[in-house]
Amino acid sequence: MTAPEGPRTVGVVLDCPDPRALAEFYAALLGWPAEPVMNYQDSWATLTSPNGGMTLEFQRALEYQPPTWPDPRRPQMFHLDVAVTDLDAAQAHALAIGATVLDVSGDHPSFRVCADPAGHPFCLCAC
Repeated sequence: MTAPEGPRTVGVVLDCPDPRALAEFYAALLGWPAEPVMNYQDSWATLTSPNGGMTLEFQRALEYQPPTWPDPRRPQMFHLDVAVTDLDAAQAHALAIGATVLDVSGDHPSFRVCADPAGHPFCLCAC
C-alpha cells in the first residue's frame, strides 16, 4: 500500500524546556536566520531553513527530561545528523554556542556525537 498523493514531511519537532533558546541554538549551529517564529504563548518555536525543505520546531515540555545516551535508561529515541566539512571547526562552533560532547572515544573519525543545550543528541558528520 502506498501513501496517498500529497503527504510530505514538513518538519521535525523536539520537546524542550525553553523553545526559543533551543531554536536560537540550532539557528546558530546551522547558520540559519536567528529569529525563530514564536507561537502558542511562546510555547512553540519554528525555524525555517533558508534553503527550503523541512522546518525545525521546538515545543515546551514542562517536565522534559533529556536522554541519557548512551545509558539506555532514557534512550535518545531520535537525533539529528548535521553534515559538515571540517569536524574540528564544527565541533568548536557547537561547543561555543552551548553544545556538549557526548562521545569522546574517537572511535568514529567521520563524526562526533554532541548534545544540544536541552540534552538532545546530534551528530556532526563529515561523511
